[in-house]
Amino acid sequence: MANILIIGCGAVGSALAAVLSSQGHTVTGLKRQPPSHSDGIHYIAADITSAAAIDALDITVDVVFFIVAAGGRSEQGYRALYVDGLQHVLAKFNRQQWFFVSSTSVYAQSQGEWVDEDSPAESAVITAQLIRQAEQTLWTANPTHVVVRFSGIYGPGREHLLRMARQTPAIQQQPAYFTNRIHQEDCVGVLAFLFGLWLAKTPLQPCYLASDDDPAPLWEVVSWLAARQNSPVPIAKIAAADADANKRCRNARLKALGYAFRYASYQDGYAGLIL
Repeated sequence: MANILIIGCGAVGSALAAVLSSQGHTVTGLKRQPPSHSDGIHYIAADITSAAAIDALDITVDVVFFIVAAGGRSEQGYRALYVDGLQHVLAKFNRQQWFFVSSTSVYAQSQGEWVDEDSPAESAVITAQLIRQAEQTLWTANPTHVVVRFSGIYGPGREHLLRMARQTPAIQQQPAYFTNRIHQEDCVGVLAFLFGLWLAKTPLQPCYLASDDDPAPLWEVVSWLAARQNSPVPIAKIAAADADANKRCRNARLKALGYAFRYASYQDGYAGLIL
């Protein structure tokens, strides 16, 4: 059994903590405002942007999961977490194995190209650049650390597209504008799966792209969601969409390890969210 530290206990981090605790591991969750009910998880109130708060931690840790989320899209917020906060935690826990949650936003490809772990990750967006810098900082500290790049996370509480589909939005239909997503239960599943392999001493690659099997045009996704909610079909438009997101994510490396997605497509995942 392992002593696990989860930094960032939102929906994914808290669910992961519950899964790993149920397997018999000792799990500590680090959060600025811990929940009132711990459900067997040991929570510590701490802010990773404070070097003193992190240095004062007195816990035994074998594995670190870094699953933070900035409160907004500001450069300042991302820099506080992915530069300053990461450095503080790395300085304290520099001999442990790390699993770092990143994002497919690090890719700049915008013409519907397929991307994988070996594709150039050179986004021009500053927040994505800071995440990419954090990846490189982690690998410089130890090349055996594992980075997991999630595509757009959806699930209970993350229902933006469901709401959009009910509002008859204007959506680019041609040329196809590809989007990628992963259900938050699969986010938890992927992290627990990779941790289990590491625990079994299975060699891991330094990076995995985690996205479901179905990169699909936004028009197709929203049209399907609208139909399932008895809403009008979206308004077709030709104007270019946000070019930073138009790519198709390939998950072959992760699936080659044996991971099976619980929700392999948007239809599988959203079906359970539509009332």
